[in-house]
Amino acid sequence: MTFTKYQYNNCCYWPSNPKKIIEFIGGSYLASKPDLTYRRFIKSLINKNYAVHAYNYTPQFDHQEIAIKAWKDFKNCRRSLSKRIGLSIPSIRIGHSLGCKLHLISPDGGRNCEKFISISFNNFSASKSIPLLKKLSQKLEFKSEFSPSPNRTLKIIEKTYNQKNNLLIKFNSDELDQTDKLLSSLKSRKEDNSKGIILKGTHTIIASAGLRENLLGDWADDDLKKNTIKKISNLIEDSI
Repeated sequence: MTFTKYQYNNCCYWPSNPKKIIEFIGGSYLASKPDLTYRRFIKSLINKNYAVHAYNYTPQFDHQEIAIKAWKDFKNCRRSLSKRIGLSIPSIRIGHSLGCKLHLISPDGGRNCEKFISISFNNFSASKSIPLLKKLSQKLEFKSEFSPSPNRTLKIIEKTYNQKNNLLIKFNSDELDQTDKLLSSLKSRKEDNSKGIILKGTHTIIASAGLRENLLGDWADDDLKKNTIKKISNLIEDSI
């Protein structure tokens, strides 16, 4: 039986005796309702007896501020779960798209988790992520960029990110993916154990299944999406 609770900006799914905690941050806009947009992916993890804390946030330019807030909220949720089950259990961090960046720039540098799993890492500039912004900035003569910027983000990862065990997943038809740059930055560190894997699919293949299924029923979903989510959840279990 799974107990669901919404607290500290997280959708918390707590099996009665979870073996580990999954701290999940989704991509921009998709993460505003993770219990719906990532429903099947979350369910696949719960079925393997993981507690899942899925973070809810609204996109903004200051990514560092979101990362700090998420880190604090995850910490509070871990404490709540520990109090409920009577013991502390380790956590695994998983990010999708922008969610990967938010985990990677967390204040603890990845120290307080066993492993990080990146799915479709995205680190584009604001003008590339938001095409209209580029036109407006040129017309109104102002500059606006995410903080930290893409280049600064990779520098932070190289210099301050301390988690050695990272699994990076990318898809063969994903034009938004920048996993190769992330892997290069991680590998530049000493004693890095990061590994990468390529699967068949697109940038949002682990998302939207919950939305489609909720609106149209099981028939609206496709086998590739179902099988890919199952494959990723199996990879997660095998890697930890």
